[in-house]
Amino acid sequence: MFQQWKHNKFSIFFIILGILFYWSFAYQLDRTDFFKMFSLWTVVFFISYKIIQLNSNDWKILAVSALLFRIVFIVSIPNLSQDFYRFIWDGRMLFEGFNPYLSLPKTWIEQGNIPISQAQELYNGMGTLNGSHYTNYPPVSQLCYALAALFASKSILGSAIVFRALIILADIGTFFFGKKLLQSFNLPEKRIFWYILNPFIIIELTGNLHFEAIMIFFIIWSLYLLHKGYWYWAAIILALSVSVKLIPLMFLPIFFQKFVIHKEKKKNTDSLAIGLFRLIGFYSIIILTVLLTFAPFLSEEFLANFSKTISLWFQNFEFNASIYFIIRWIGYQVVGWNIIQSAGKILPLVIFIILLGITFVRNNKTTPQLITGMLLGICTYYFLSTTVHPWYIAVPLSLCLFTKYRFPIVWSFVVIFSYTAYIHSDFKENLWMVGLEYIFVFIFFIKEVLEVFRKKKFILFKNNPIRFLE
Repeated sequence: MFQQWKHNKFSIFFIILGILFYWSFAYQLDRTDFFKMFSLWTVVFFISYKIIQLNSNDWKILAVSALLFRIVFIVSIPNLSQDFYRFIWDGRMLFEGFNPYLSLPKTWIEQGNIPISQAQELYNGMGTLNGSHYTNYPPVSQLCYALAALFASKSILGSAIVFRALIILADIGTFFFGKKLLQSFNLPEKRIFWYILNPFIIIELTGNLHFEAIMIFFIIWSLYLLHKGYWYWAAIILALSVSVKLIPLMFLPIFFQKFVIHKEKKKNTDSLAIGLFRLIGFYSIIILTVLLTFAPFLSEEFLANFSKTISLWFQNFEFNASIYFIIRWIGYQVVGWNIIQSAGKILPLVIFIILLGITFVRNNKTTPQLITGMLLGICTYYFLSTTVHPWYIAVPLSLCLFTKYRFPIVWSFVVIFSYTAYIHSDFKENLWMVGLEYIFVFIFFIKEVLEVFRKKKFILFKNNPIRFLE
């Protein structure tokens, strides 16, 4: 009894301490104060580690802790990101009957005849760079933004609270289906708390209002349905994730083996034909569902604006890149200028080729193997991207729970180094700090890849030493 009381006492102490530090992060932090940011970031990571360590077999305490830490942010205005101002703008435009994909905030401000409340404040908040580009947020995200306009059309804080409620609900869904998926794989259920209690997730998604939380909820739900054999429902749910953020589109090729070369199917012509038929059906349902969500907005002007904005991410924007920054440096040495326009066209092709290799070369027959392929695919994309915002890491972090890889957990901590760019008011990246971030990431990534390779080689040799020697 005394040991249990002592155990609970320490847990309560760390929970209260976590609430205090998260409160300081939410309400007392300016993003230009990197020393304070890094200090708070490190402390809350330690607190989450201790809470998980003390309560590894008590998921209720862990779940309540995760919820309490999120509630701390409920009435805060994001202090590390300005994107939510654009979310509010898009939602209010849609609520007023305007297609948010067809006009620029900058144009409305210049004309002065603005049909939404707090327009100038929203424009100032999002910044001129954001306000001078067409929105690239897909329809399900736009629906969430419109819900905020429905409940808080004249309050920025009210809109933030609606966004935050949706994100917290999405995290609860991720917890529910992630836990069930871990059970299905006979993996420890407490792994889900590496995501749910991860300070990076709490701060970047709940705190800074990034809708990766909703996209991830749909991805995990879809994978659970697929694992249980409900591939048609899995397709619909995965399509909804695409309509939150487009990034899940890159996963589609990796599903090939799961349908066509499933290890439990007999290797005959009929089973392969059925698998191929289901794969085509899976892709068709996804494409049809995505098109249905986009249907209310479709026009030639929409396609032109949307594609133009998407291309900017590959050929104009640069932030927190890894391999690309090395390529850019080489370009400066060779030709004397920034080669982003050329690199932005070539790197997507390299990523596509690597994705094809992951699709057809490695085993993706079982659901755990499929998820590992998805993890490697999206990390390849981020390693070669010109822009990697911190909240992007939420997707590989969520996927790694179901695999043998842990480097995204390390990444979720060291990604804080990218925020040194905000120390200066004119936004200037500290490439030394970005380099330090990726040194940690690549060390752990390469180490884990080598460990997985050694284990596979050992198992193959143990089961068939003659074949291994051949």
